[in-house]
Amino acid sequence: MTWVFAVTLVLLAAAVAVPFMVAMPGRSYRGDLPPLTEDERRLRDGLARHVEVLADEIGERHIWRGDTLDRAARYIEESLAASGFAVGTTAYQALHATVRTVVADLPGADTPEEIVLVGAHYDSVVGCPGANDNGTGVAAVLELARLLRHQRCARTVRFAAFPNEEPPFYFTRSMGSRVYARECRERGDRIVAMLSLETIGCYADAKRTQHYPFPFGLFYPHRGNFIGFVGNLRSRGLVRRCVGAFRRHDAFPSEGVAAPGYLPGIFWSDHWSFWREGYRAVMVTDTAPFRYRHYHTPQDTPDRVDFERTARVVAGLAHVVGELAGRLP
Repeated sequence: MTWVFAVTLVLLAAAVAVPFMVAMPGRSYRGDLPPLTEDERRLRDGLARHVEVLADEIGERHIWRGDTLDRAARYIEESLAASGFAVGTTAYQALHATVRTVVADLPGADTPEEIVLVGAHYDSVVGCPGANDNGTGVAAVLELARLLRHQRCARTVRFAAFPNEEPPFYFTRSMGSRVYARECRERGDRIVAMLSLETIGCYADAKRTQHYPFPFGLFYPHRGNFIGFVGNLRSRGLVRRCVGAFRRHDAFPSEGVAAPGYLPGIFWSDHWSFWREGYRAVMVTDTAPFRYRHYHTPQDTPDRVDFERTARVVAGLAHVVGELAGRLP
């Protein structure tokens, strides 16, 4: 009967582990979405403008396509400066090119040494204009900076845009966020939360539009109409804080998971780089290839992005960042 005992132990472990990974505060929104507010319509238009510049006017953004990566970095710098930020960059050499991370800080009023970092990669994979992956993430960083520019927070909010997330730099020492996270650790930066905005513009209400790596399909919806918050087990508290804040403030479906970081889909973006340096970090995503059929293809163009629902998500993220940073009156 040894096998019966073993199976029983496995089932008991699963019964404990699964609720620990998937249980989140509040309830995901259900029902018809309310009309966009005037501010959300302005946000929608701003997101669309950024994505159109990145994916249409600039196009593929990588070091094998002329100066497009540099043009994207300059556009990000100019957009942050237009919102009133002092913008800095950190440069490094990758193969034959010099690339840079673009950074802007909203200084904290009470504990400025503690940092909430909101970041996204601005490069695209070869052969892909990268509207959703990851023009939407970059656009969200730029619009969050605009929305929060006059907000007083206890902690510093740092906005960052990274190069070289895509192959062949993915999970190498030349990955932009990996270089930057290592620099942060060496400087002793106290990053208390990192949000990686990764491919956030695809939503669908039809059945079976959402897929998952095993075993997550057993616990999550199969309509791809939600935004996801994804972290490793060490970042579970941060995942729960993000989901709770989002659900309190935004009438939009949301799901969260804190799972072992080695599982497929859990570590697939820039948050991984910050995990490597011991920081707590969460990916905010529409789940990319598990939902978006134009992922890493030439068809990843602005017309495939649902800007209305992306605007709702970014409006909710503004509240999440505000809570994490300790919004002050």
